[in-house]
Amino acid sequence: MSFDSLGLSPVLLAALNKAGFTQPTPVQTEAIPKALEGKDLIVSAQTGSGKTAAFMLPSLHRIAGMPGNKGVGVQVLVLTPTRELALQVAEATKSYGAGINDLRIATVVGGMPYGAQIKALSRRVDVLVATPGRLIDHLNARRVNLSRVHTLVLDEADRMLDMGFIEDIENIVAQTPSDRQTLMFSATFEGTVARMAADMLENPERIDIANQKQKHANITQTLLYADDSGHKLRLLGHLLRDASMDQAIVFTSTKRGADALAERLEDEGFAASALHGDMNQRQRTRTLGMLQKGRLRVLVATDVAARGIDVQGISHAINFDLPMQAEDYVHRIGRTGRAGRNGQAFTLATHGERHKIRRIEQFTGQPMPAEVIPGLEPVKTAESGRGAGGKGRGGKPGGSRHGRPGGYSREKDHARSGFSHRKGGNAPSYGAREDSRFAEGRSDRPARAARTYDAPRESLIDRAATSLSRNPFASDRPRTERSGFVRADAAPAARKPRSEFAPAPSRKPRPSTRSDGGFGGDRHGRSDKPGFSRGKKKPGSSRTWA
Repeated sequence: MSFDSLGLSPVLLAALNKAGFTQPTPVQTEAIPKALEGKDLIVSAQTGSGKTAAFMLPSLHRIAGMPGNKGVGVQVLVLTPTRELALQVAEATKSYGAGINDLRIATVVGGMPYGAQIKALSRRVDVLVATPGRLIDHLNARRVNLSRVHTLVLDEADRMLDMGFIEDIENIVAQTPSDRQTLMFSATFEGTVARMAADMLENPERIDIANQKQKHANITQTLLYADDSGHKLRLLGHLLRDASMDQAIVFTSTKRGADALAERLEDEGFAASALHGDMNQRQRTRTLGMLQKGRLRVLVATDVAARGIDVQGISHAINFDLPMQAEDYVHRIGRTGRAGRNGQAFTLATHGERHKIRRIEQFTGQPMPAEVIPGLEPVKTAESGRGAGGKGRGGKPGGSRHGRPGGYSREKDHARSGFSHRKGGNAPSYGAREDSRFAEGRSDRPARAARTYDAPRESLIDRAATSLSRNPFASDRPRTERSGFVRADAAPAARKPRSEFAPAPSRKPRPSTRSDGGFGGDRHGRSDKPGFSRGKKKPGSSRTWA
């Protein structure tokens, strides 16, 4: 099937032939005819399958059929989760609509200066490609009018919801006409995405060309186990030195990790650079430009920053850090094997991350084969651990948390013996048993005297009498006699009434004035210094002057 059979405008067909597009992809074959009929669509397709042309060609077809565009305003609105994807969609739109007279395309994304965007929005705009956050800013400032939008496209809707744009999307959609056509592209349609689709789409048709769980037939997936981060770095260096590698994209889980890994690779002689959300737009554009021109061989990126990257020269996708969600794994490896080319995807993981590997395998519906690079074999093996008799959580070789031997399973039928059949089962719990290996040879100190467990207990009364008896040494010690000291427990006759004690010495009056040697204080009526008093009033004042 060719594009001619899809019913597109001759202007668009000429632009496609000029760009070198001859045959539509499966998602384009299914989506374009239904979109031309004006139906709302829910499309699920893997990355690199031609989704941009699937929603942009029908939108441009409607604009090309109009007699004139002047004064109409925004007709097509495309919302994307990232700046890179928005810029990619805008570039593709310019290529597809090269034959449409006076077609105006504007891009409104975060990280770019407001001045250029305000200038572009002040003029007529036919196709607006935007990220939700920056578009909300312009809508609040009333710089954009969406009342003439006839086609709304939500590209990678699931990713926009994951990034917290649900409220922004709802506010944007509320300002568009209710009779618009809505095209939603998403990897999954469960949960919040399904509820949003039910609210925004009118009787949509579902197109599921390539489910996320479908195999990437042209991508070879390999799992490499590592002992630690240092082992991961050695494995990564080996993969990047492979002669078959053209360009590689290495994924990390954090922005700081991307910077550190890119710097480490540069120190080792690789043409590497980082790409993440904290970089300004000029840095991101420069990095992607170097990657597309082939001047950059290794790109270290995070999940969000890598969305929308379409570089055919990327032959290797390497997961240095495992993704937080299994769905992100599919998006990561989709950066390679573009445009029908073959690609290789390597995942570096420790044995403690095997549960994440199983989660990815369950999501994709296919196993991830583990391989070993000669000379870089991991010390630990996948079979080691508690179940294989390794060092368990109990701290003893072959043990486990509760002291059972490795490989113990409750599902297995074991003969269980009673307490009386155990070795030393009736021995007292305190101390070592006679047959224990700790019973002798422990030290040269004298052995502890044997205890008699059936001896009668000492009564509490006898124990109290023993503990309250005075120390003989203390009772024989002569007491110190203090003159004039009367014990509190002495006889009443020996105690004198309080009135017979000598009176307390009288305190000498403190000097009140400085002439007497005192500090004077803040009291009124001092005689050593003139000041205010209750005497005559000072002329023109409410206060009195002494």
